[in-house]
Amino acid sequence: MKLIYCMALQVINLFPEVIKMFIGEYSHSLDAKGRLIVPAKFREELGEHFIMTKGIDKCLYIYPRSEWEIFENKLRELPLANANARRFTRFFLSGAVECDTDNQGRIIIPQSLRNHAGLTKEVVSAGVGTKIEVWSKDNWEAECNPDNLDDSIVESMGLFGI
Repeated sequence: MKLIYCMALQVINLFPEVIKMFIGEYSHSLDAKGRLIVPAKFREELGEHFIMTKGIDKCLYIYPRSEWEIFENKLRELPLANANARRFTRFFLSGAVECDTDNQGRIIIPQSLRNHAGLTKEVVSAGVGTKIEVWSKDNWEAECNPDNLDDSIVESMGLFGI
């Protein structure tokens, strides 16, 4: 039993990034320079350096470096001859920036990314598993309206085993 416990601890130490999961919703304001406070709970999991890029639903995605590398490798595997694959890859990589927080836990969001997500003042940071989504407050409230989660969506999740 002791041997199994020691082996389990070794596996956890070899792959600590596998355990990371972002959950929760936090509201903040952008300052005049386009800086956003990253919630302390998210900073702990993100690590020192991380990646921010355009998200699909008029939001931004923030990935820990380890998760970004997994995503980037999947993008590399897409067929170069496929126009949709090229557009998809271009969408995420062209907008990506490397980030780190300042001493007050803030990141600078470039103007191009603020424009993409419609970020002006009030912002919501939401943990969604392996990444963080950054939304304008208005877009977040529209997206998370309970009326958007109708029975057909709930039923279709059964196809994914949920």
